[in-house]
Amino acid sequence: MQETINKDIPEPEKLIAVTQDELNDILEIHAMFLRGQVGGKRAMLQYKNLSDLNFHNHDLSQADFTGSILSRADLSLGTYKCACFFACNLEDADLSYSDMSRTDLRGAYLSGANLSGTDFTDADMREGKVMQKGKDGGLVNRKRSGGEGTKTILTGAHLSNANLSGVKASSADFTDANLSKVTTHNANLKGATLKGANLSNADFTGANITNVNMRDAIISGIILEGTEKFGLDTTNCITDDDIGKKIKDTYQTLEQLLYDHDIWLNTKGKKGSRLNLDGYDLRDITDLRMYKLTAIHAVNAYFLNLDLNRISMQSAILDGSDFRDCYMENADLRGSSLKNVTMVRANLRGAQLSPLQFKTKGKIPKLNRIDLSGADLRFTNLQQADMRDSIMMGVDLTNADLSGADLRRADLSGAIIKNTCLDDAKLDGAIINFKDI
Repeated sequence: MQETINKDIPEPEKLIAVTQDELNDILEIHAMFLRGQVGGKRAMLQYKNLSDLNFHNHDLSQADFTGSILSRADLSLGTYKCACFFACNLEDADLSYSDMSRTDLRGAYLSGANLSGTDFTDADMREGKVMQKGKDGGLVNRKRSGGEGTKTILTGAHLSNANLSGVKASSADFTDANLSKVTTHNANLKGATLKGANLSNADFTGANITNVNMRDAIISGIILEGTEKFGLDTTNCITDDDIGKKIKDTYQTLEQLLYDHDIWLNTKGKKGSRLNLDGYDLRDITDLRMYKLTAIHAVNAYFLNLDLNRISMQSAILDGSDFRDCYMENADLRGSSLKNVTMVRANLRGAQLSPLQFKTKGKIPKLNRIDLSGADLRFTNLQQADMRDSIMMGVDLTNADLSGADLRRADLSGAIIKNTCLDDAKLDGAIINFKDI
């Protein structure tokens, strides 16, 4: 583990905030430095609060950000070759499609960051911590903004299609991260944690993955040629092997089953038959979103990685099903039962998760509320989702984004609300422990 010693540095909560205008001046002077012009100067932004600032499409190669906070900052499409982000807080920052080759990211905190398509060739992600002078004059470990410890943290980060070739990431924490289609040729990931991560079609050729924890990860299509994998833990991993029943093994095609289901709907159950997908592995049905799946029964089914954009699944029974990494933007799930579903990293932006109202003769209309009790919604995107009157008892919303969501009258009794974004969310009448926010 690497350490850096600094004296008289401020605590994270006391870091000086830099404005966008001040940053723009620094970016211009740094550009002159890179061009070798007179008056140019390398950007030295150590121990600063740079949260929410815009670095988009700039070249900050060789810049020094040691110990700074860059939460939610936009660093996308940038160039940061040989830059130093030692012990930085980059939580929820956007570094997508940037060049981070040979970057120093030791001890950085990147939980929830967007790193899709980013080049981390030869980057250093080992452990690292900053030492500072304590009250008694001795050296103590400075508390890192964004998380305890000294490991580089990438929990829930989006790294799909990223290049991690040659990266030094021993002991790094990639728990629940999306590493689909990453390239990690000859990387050192010894002792890293990839528990619950999406590693589908990832290429680990020549990498050192000894003692790596891949428990509960999705490893379908993974390439492990020439890897050092002594002590690799793949317990409960989802592979290319079938994890449930397959439609192709039934005597009817999906189209035939849906035809019978449509008759069942139109005749209110008098004819036809309800579509039952309980326990089915649906990962190979890539056009599933094209079908109307109102009122289907799909308990403990597997929908992993599917594109379900705008899908119609109202009044469906989906309890215990696995929707990890599904793209479900603007999906219509009104009135459905989603008890104990797994939706880690799913995109439900703008989804309809409100009740369905049924008319009754001479009576008060029946309200069929959506039930998400016990659901795992960690790192899920629920921005602008309509969740009015929803039942969300005991739901895990750790690191979920509910900014702008409508949660009026929702029941969040016992919900886990940790690092959950509720900016501009409507909470009127919601049952929620506001102390957790």
